[in-house]
Amino acid sequence: MAATPLQLDDFDHRLLELLQRDADATLTALGDAVGLSASAVQRRIARYRKHHLLRQVAVLDPALLGNVTLVAALVMMERESAKQHAAFYARMRAAPEVQQCYALAGDWDYLVILATTSVAHYREVAEKLFLDEGYVRRYDTRLIFETVKLGMQVPTRAPGRRRK
Repeated sequence: MAATPLQLDDFDHRLLELLQRDADATLTALGDAVGLSASAVQRRIARYRKHHLLRQVAVLDPALLGNVTLVAALVMMERESAKQHAAFYARMRAAPEVQQCYALAGDWDYLVILATTSVAHYREVAEKLFLDEGYVRRYDTRLIFETVKLGMQVPTRAPGRRRK
């Protein structure tokens, strides 16, 4: 069941854009930027969290860790079975190595981005995630040599909408 989108006004859109750029900004700085009091900003942020629109995490730079192997895997399912796709979703969500997983249109069913500690570790993870249950027909691996851009920001409104 899809979540019901939270109703957002122009203040919300501007706050969410600012928070995506810098989640450490003070309530006062955010309020000054959008024209609200710090307490009004705090109430809005509490509402975003209550409705699971916003959560705060630490984003690490894998290049600075030195022991991270990033991999993109294209996955093709054996057949179109809702039960198998549901099991695949659950497996992807439960695996800490899976950073992102997208259902695709076209020849491949999924794109999975994984973060592992080595190529050998990736092979172990891939066997566990893609081969153990037998519902993946095939998968194709692409090692990620360099991160050109790593973004987490998503648009909060349709293009062309007025900004105040």
